[in-house]
Amino acid sequence: MSRPLLFTPIQLAGLTARNRIVVSPMCQYSSEDGGPTDWHLVHLGKFALGGAAIIFCEETAVEQRARKTYGCAGIYSDRHVPMYRRITDFIRGNKSIPAMQIGHSGRKASCGPPWTNFKPLSDADAGAGMAPWRGVSPSALPHRDDAQVPHELSAAEIREVISAWREAALRTLDAGFDIVEIHGAHGYLIHQFLSPLANKRTDGYGGDLQGRMRFALELTEAVRAVWPKDKPLWFRVSAVDGDGGAWSMDDTVQLARELKARGVDVIACSSGGINGPLNMAIVPRTPGYQVPYAARVRKEAGVMSCAVGLITEAEHAEDILQRGQADLIAMAREFLYNPNWPVHAAKQLGDAGYLDLLPDEYAWWLRRREQIRDISR
Repeated sequence: MSRPLLFTPIQLAGLTARNRIVVSPMCQYSSEDGGPTDWHLVHLGKFALGGAAIIFCEETAVEQRARKTYGCAGIYSDRHVPMYRRITDFIRGNKSIPAMQIGHSGRKASCGPPWTNFKPLSDADAGAGMAPWRGVSPSALPHRDDAQVPHELSAAEIREVISAWREAALRTLDAGFDIVEIHGAHGYLIHQFLSPLANKRTDGYGGDLQGRMRFALELTEAVRAVWPKDKPLWFRVSAVDGDGGAWSMDDTVQLARELKARGVDVIACSSGGINGPLNMAIVPRTPGYQVPYAARVRKEAGVMSCAVGLITEAEHAEDILQRGQADLIAMAREFLYNPNWPVHAAKQLGDAGYLDLLPDEYAWWLRRREQIRDISR
């Protein structure tokens, strides 16, 4: 019996991932002044113990002002590097690949955590040490009625932001990450440049599709120039805008082609987020609802894709890969529910080596328990 494709190694640039399972970035709103804490070490470390091949840290800001909340992660200072290093050392030491998603919230900055519905910070929050700050965007358009009007970036300021991404990529490398993903989705700064709903510029960074893609492409070139060729570069897209959106799947395919030409190895396909506080999709949230986006990018742009979106069952994940709809499977909330999902999935798919996904400290005892069960039958 052949091994399930989900548990077949895959080559990504100069890296080999031990299976096709990816832990998606999940914001924890538990950072301190941008830096990770013991919470992050345990949160991410348990996924390595559970057998996932690639483990992403949460969306991590390239500038201090790029954070959404005071609890958001950052890699905008050299002091953050050793904080992340202890996490990457642990992940790698347990046979998984540490990955970092770097991003910029743009006009979605200066708000509370999700359990406040990302309520914009006000002067009343300043008394609690959370003074509001002004976000930036391609145009002076707030993302919701109660949000601040963002500062419209000048051409010179755009170059400064691109430089911040470059510096963040270098720190990501120093911190021991083997994959970096550019976050171009969910209504954050790159997506704001891409979407005509947020980008009303009349200069070279606005207007038609090529103008609106310019920021994303220049930024990608800057990151790829400092990111080693043998380490994969990913890019996350919102394949379509949220409710009332104007960015289409045709646009995403064209963007994916341009990104591939600039050295992007994998496109992670999400959706939504240009309007409102959350990354709301415009299609019903049924299992695998975003898989068609990954399938079309893979087929029409000729680039590896990662599927995400309510993929929780082992058979479903395997079927997506077998159909050639994606090269990798990413999950987020399901890992919060079950950090050992890969082990359970391997067993369900009939992989005899499912316990090999665990560290010896766990696997030895579980194998022994199985031997005892076999003897007692």
